Amino acid sequence: MFIDTHVHLNADQYEEDLQQVIDRALAAKVEKMVVVGFDRKTIEKAMNLAETYDFIYAVIGWHPVDAIDCTEEDLQWIEQLAAHKKVVAIGETGLDYYWDKSPKEVQQELFRKQIHLAQKLNLPIVIHNRDATGDVVKILREENAASVGGVMHCFSGSVETARECIAMNFMISLGGPVTFKNARLPKEVAKEIPLEYLMIETDAPYLAPHPYRGKRNEPSYVPLVAEEIARQKELTVEEVAQATTSNAVRFFNIKE
Repeated sequence: MFIDTHVHLNADQYEEDLQQVIDRALAAKVEKMVVVGFDRKTIEKAMNLAETYDFIYAVIGWHPVDAIDCTEEDLQWIEQLAAHKKVVAIGETGLDYYWDKSPKEVQQELFRKQIHLAQKLNLPIVIHNRDATGDVVKILREENAASVGGVMHCFSGSVETARECIAMNFMISLGGPVTFKNARLPKEVAKEIPLEYLMIETDAPYLAPHPYRGKRNEPSYVPLVAEEIARQKELTVEEVAQATTSNAVRFFNIKE
């Protein structure tokens, strides 16, 4: 059994064939999925999916790219929704310095607020980081994010950064890029980081693994991520599946 720990089944890309996508995931033994909502529209859809399917869970928060659009009312709304038993984490939040829609200081302020919210609710945090590793780690440390812990979603950093995050009570989640031929850092992380700290995800519809790179991603492809980790660690896919599933169940406090 596999768990896709970060998927956007609430994305417009699945409007035409959502049920078929879910059916293919289940057929591929992806028996649980964590759907991430990161703005008003996607949070509402994530909650609907979690209420419709017993094997789907929700993570809700506000994406750093759109930090400039987030109001205090939005944060209060997220806090209210987070009382739902199917909401398992706050996120995805963090920093994204690749896109310049939201100024860095606005992103950082919202990031801190969402860490505080996770601490108030005693929920883990799902971290988005693009081109901002230094500031992400600094803010996590300053705000004592270790008190609730979290996951570095679709981790693309070095083994050293991964170890730094693990020391702060964070899991490392690998996605499609670990399967790319030229993905040196993710492959090193897959090889060097102990299995007890790893989870797997698709981030679908984005970042499809090889051989689907460039196409629409979907949760049925998460076993390909497990296969690459197994290759790097010289383990069986079953061993990786069992460990990453166990990690995800524990991390998200998913009731079996």
